[in-house]
Amino acid sequence: MSPSQEPEMLDRLRSALSGRDSSVSYAEIRFQSRTVSEVAFVNGELDRIRAVESSGSGIRVLSGGSWGFAATSDSALSSLRKALSDSVSLARVISERPGGIRSRKLAECKMEKGRFSPPVNGELCSVDMEQKVAVTRQAEAAAKKHSKAIRTSSCTYREIIDYKAIVNTDGAELEIFDSKPEFNVSAVAKLNGETATASEGLGITGGWVDLFDKKSHLDYAYEAAEKAEKLAAAKYPPGEKTSIILDPGMVGLLCHEAIGHTVEADFVLSGSVASKRLGQPVASAGVTLVDSGSSDLAKNAGGSIAVDDEGVAASRVPIIEKGELVSYLHNRETAQEFGVRPTGNARAFGYSDEPLIRMRNTYIEPGNSDLDEIIKETHHGYLVRGARNGQADANGEFMFGAQEAYLIEAGELKTLFKGASISGSAFEVLGSIDMLGSRFEYDMGAGYCGKYQPAKVDGGGPYLRCTAVIGGLQG
Repeated sequence: MSPSQEPEMLDRLRSALSGRDSSVSYAEIRFQSRTVSEVAFVNGELDRIRAVESSGSGIRVLSGGSWGFAATSDSALSSLRKALSDSVSLARVISERPGGIRSRKLAECKMEKGRFSPPVNGELCSVDMEQKVAVTRQAEAAAKKHSKAIRTSSCTYREIIDYKAIVNTDGAELEIFDSKPEFNVSAVAKLNGETATASEGLGITGGWVDLFDKKSHLDYAYEAAEKAEKLAAAKYPPGEKTSIILDPGMVGLLCHEAIGHTVEADFVLSGSVASKRLGQPVASAGVTLVDSGSSDLAKNAGGSIAVDDEGVAASRVPIIEKGELVSYLHNRETAQEFGVRPTGNARAFGYSDEPLIRMRNTYIEPGNSDLDEIIKETHHGYLVRGARNGQADANGEFMFGAQEAYLIEAGELKTLFKGASISGSAFEVLGSIDMLGSRFEYDMGAGYCGKYQPAKVDGGGPYLRCTAVIGGLQG
């Protein structure tokens, strides 16, 4: 998106909305231009390389008390007005159907204006594709050459560059620039007939220099290969309920999957475990859990946004404060229903997606203990590192995979186990937290949340100690 096009786009969006009919009580139009670039190597071969550009506009209206939504890839004013007309027709059909919802309203709040962009060190568009290909190829080759035990290696670099222009009839007029690169190295090792897979990487909001600020591409390759080789020689953990020390990535997964989704107001209205629990203790008194649009406590969090897709500032939202459930996550509609202020959580992934209530950066605030101190204070338990896939339901029951689990006996790290899984009930686990580390990290930015449509999110926290069930493949 060249700068000369941006003012013109806002003018065009205003013109499109000016043609709405009198039945429309609210309308918003969101133009989005996106470039996705990706390169992947597997076992020394270029597996994938692409650069895809897309653009279009989504128009949402509230008419007759019902929502209507339409999208178009044609940004001509005539096409935008046609999409506006289509969205009004769809709202009318919904409002007139038997049992149709006619009472949707939006909470009043300040509408943002202006231009918003994250801090970026090393614009992604200033780094040519040849350099991105070279870095990806070098990392994959380094992982494969780490040792004879490495049988398969892969490396993927991906970036999403977004430009949005948003105008709505309540006064929002803004432009949003976003830059989210991600990098991941995976290795599969085999020793004595046993195999293990390990991955290292990250996803951030920022630029090329930010992406490799803490570690080089070769550092990620070494760590993935080294970890895979160690895990190939490891056994599976026994099953038991005991003290568990979670690393920041596992804490982020717990915050997002097991807690965060249950406090999204649309899920609350559907009867999640967090329903009717505002004001109640749901965690240990030292636990404060937050969802924020900004990169609090550490820079470059992958879920960072300044403003949501309804034109509301993406504020810092304490969900649990000192152990007490104090807030849900809202868009303008659920905020009106609950009688609270919108929290800036309405997000749409692509121009053809409607805004949904989504998390941004979700984390537990740090405490005062060093990791060494937490381990030393643990008579028996496990240190669990490397979040993998996870599942949780509306009751907060969860099961998460982890790459590494170290047995702790008498305050010392002992045997390494592979294939560990952690399970429990989210609020019970939060209520069992008795030690919080002082070092904070985000470590979920490489993934995507998949609630009906993708979204870049992040999560993290300190190392913390809780009680949960550890298990893994037996036999």
